[in-house]
Amino acid sequence: MMWNWWGNGFPFWMVFGGLWMLLFWGLVIWLIVWGIKKITESGRSGGKGPLDIAKERYARGEISQAEFEQMKKDLS
Repeated sequence: MMWNWWGNGFPFWMVFGGLWMLLFWGLVIWLIVWGIKKITESGRSGGKGPLDIAKERYARGEISQAEFEQMKKDLS
């Protein structure tokens, strides 16, 4: 038979096939994890902290100065 053209022994190309498969599945898993992180991060408040949000609310007139000062004290 002509299945083993390069003589007897372990076919060397099979090692590379296994490595390519590991690389492929590692990339697929990494892309899934990266995508999930991106989706969950997009729902957050843009990286603003609670004090920044309180400042914005005070600037828009949603809260009074007393409420703003109380929030600053509570957050500090």
